[in-house]
Amino acid sequence: MDSKAEGLDLIQSIMPDGQGVSRETIHRLGIYESLVKKWQPAQNLIAPKTLNEIWVRHIADSAQIYAAYPQACYWLDMGSGAGFPGLVTAILLKDLSGDHHVHMIESNGRKVMFLRTVARELGLSVTVHNDRIERVLENWTDPIDAFSARALTSFDNLCGFVAPFIGPDCVGVFHKGREFDRELSEASASWEIDLVQQASKTDPEARIVMLRGLSSKSI
Repeated sequence: MDSKAEGLDLIQSIMPDGQGVSRETIHRLGIYESLVKKWQPAQNLIAPKTLNEIWVRHIADSAQIYAAYPQACYWLDMGSGAGFPGLVTAILLKDLSGDHHVHMIESNGRKVMFLRTVARELGLSVTVHNDRIERVLENWTDPIDAFSARALTSFDNLCGFVAPFIGPDCVGVFHKGREFDRELSEASASWEIDLVQQASKTDPEARIVMLRGLSSKSI
């Protein structure tokens, strides 16, 4: 089975019950893949060794974020890079009726150009913020149902970014790897944390972490 077929099978299995992946979504994901490969030589968007595995290593892997919390309509993706998972989330949301939007924060100007190009060509409901995460969030007032991040920073740092927002109406959904137990132990020194974890379907050593409650122990 080639990478695309394997990735699409994974995406279909990851989606919430009753929500398949339409032909239109598959077409948009294919355009996104083509744009990553077109920009890759100049921008080094993803690790070169993963380029031929993009459907599994990046697209299906990113789809797990949306699938973990499909009720969210307003997402904020931190450190968006090449758009995994933020652009994948926006592509999956486009199939749904009702309002939705994905905000993406990326400090690298060239990657911002790429993100905006993909969003424009696919007609996605996306805003790309070209700045540092803490500066964007400092005076944030727009609705957020969920934060996302993939391979960005330690869990303790993620908690610091999202602490003012996490609660009954907002969660954090993060990719984490083999070091998460250590990261969680370190973060627990500073934070009271309510979270759930699930195994990644694309990497046996990774997991998807949903942060549902957070408060500082210094308060």
